[in-house]
Amino acid sequence: AFGVIADIQFADAEDGHDFGGSRRRYYRHSLRLLRDAVRAWAAESPPVDFVLQLGDIIDGLNARRGEADGALRQVLEALGRLPVPVHHAWGNHELYNFSRARLAQSGLCSRPAGGAAGPPDGLCQAYHCSPAARLRLVVLDAYDLSILGRDADSPRYEESLRLLREKNPNEDLNSPAGLKEPQFVAFNGGFSQTQLDWFDEVLKFSDENQEKVVVMGHLPIHPDASDRVCLAWNYEAALSVIHSHRCVVCVLAGHLHDGGYCLDSHGVHHLTLEGVIETPPGSNAFGTIYVYEDKMILKGRGRIADRIMQF
Repeated sequence: AFGVIADIQFADAEDGHDFGGSRRRYYRHSLRLLRDAVRAWAAESPPVDFVLQLGDIIDGLNARRGEADGALRQVLEALGRLPVPVHHAWGNHELYNFSRARLAQSGLCSRPAGGAAGPPDGLCQAYHCSPAARLRLVVLDAYDLSILGRDADSPRYEESLRLLREKNPNEDLNSPAGLKEPQFVAFNGGFSQTQLDWFDEVLKFSDENQEKVVVMGHLPIHPDASDRVCLAWNYEAALSVIHSHRCVVCVLAGHLHDGGYCLDSHGVHHLTLEGVIETPPGSNAFGTIYVYEDKMILKGRGRIADRIMQF
């Protein structure tokens, strides 16, 4: 069993709204909801084996207020009450607050030391591990290609900006207005070819060893489990890798605060979790997933519905 939660986006600030001004965000209350989730996971019997934190753990508001370090400390302290590993995806809000180099030295870097579990490209934070027999977890770095969090004179930044400008001619690179591929906005990112090649090799290994694979990352990679504006830039390339293997049973993502779900044409479940940040007092948005030989059962809390995902 493992816990799942997404888009906490904590800030020690009064309630606000999304960029469109229409959706309420409960910045301060989100930490209380995280603490409630931690208490619930700690009380599970049998206990959960690990937790997946799907990104955007603190809000970009913290950077503007000079409070990023303090906000990160508070959410990590809450998660630190769990006696099990927490695997972190990096989202756009992490990269509004910190450079990738800083994140790599923070408590949000859950990639094993030494780099053997990840791509040969040391810039990428993807990794894999086996938390139980015949089960593998793959954590994807959905901002491997991105203009967020990198030095403007770095090759990866220049590559990402070139790709973004090819697809998005708008003056505001966060605007999808008029785009044929509306996912090409600055608050999204994508997967480098190096990461995709590594991902392919990991799944080949899992095929050969008859493992079931759970994939996690901040950005959804299937259009039926997300609106198109929230997809990874090159989501089709990631899907192509998954569909060329038999082992992946589920892809978990955040980013789209309304959540989403689909069972794709290859039998892979795509679950996009509802965001904590837009969850009002009196509710919550987290869950526990129980893994069996032939299925995964999601027991959701608050905004997250129960779900049975058959293999």
